[in-house]
Amino acid sequence: MIRLVALSSVAVLSLAACGAPPSEPADAPTPPATETPSGPATPAPGPDRLTAQGFGPLRIGMTRAEVETALGADSNPEAVGGPDPASCDMFHPARAPDGLLVMVEQGVLTSIWVSRNTAIETDRGLSIGDPAAEVKRVYGPGAEVTPHKYVGAPAEYVTVWSTTDHQSAAARGLKYEIGEDGKVGSIAGGGPSIEYVEGCA
Repeated sequence: MIRLVALSSVAVLSLAACGAPPSEPADAPTPPATETPSGPATPAPGPDRLTAQGFGPLRIGMTRAEVETALGADSNPEAVGGPDPASCDMFHPARAPDGLLVMVEQGVLTSIWVSRNTAIETDRGLSIGDPAAEVKRVYGPGAEVTPHKYVGAPAEYVTVWSTTDHQSAAARGLKYEIGEDGKVGSIAGGGPSIEYVEGCA
């Protein structure tokens, strides 16, 4: 008897559900896709920009093999990218824009550097040749200004971090190196290695 009552209840509920109106109109717009834990959402269209997380198809934390798949192998394999390339290497991927170098430490991409003849911009629209005053204006109190290691003022470093622990492997930031002319001479984006002042040396 108890089983029959339970089955009857299920039948009643099923019929009620069949007769219930849909919760949304059939022509309701499909909600936009959201990012899932399985991977990043597709980047928005537009020019590639250097961010604390990467550049174009490059993402900090990729393996060297993934970097080479994305933008090609070292365009000048005879050049020395560091005293111990197996430990740290800097190179220009063959299909990367001019003026872009990647730093790979222990086989992992830790930072991306741009300098000289490049039109690459950061996610804030800043690029090589911009005055230091503009960098500081854009970032406001979030900008950390430190003296240049080799050159006197107005040369300096302007660094912006997304985390408070700058030494953590998860730390991400952008460093603008300001030259003697008071303008941006190079930009590095990525993890703690952006604070290196002599590349892999």
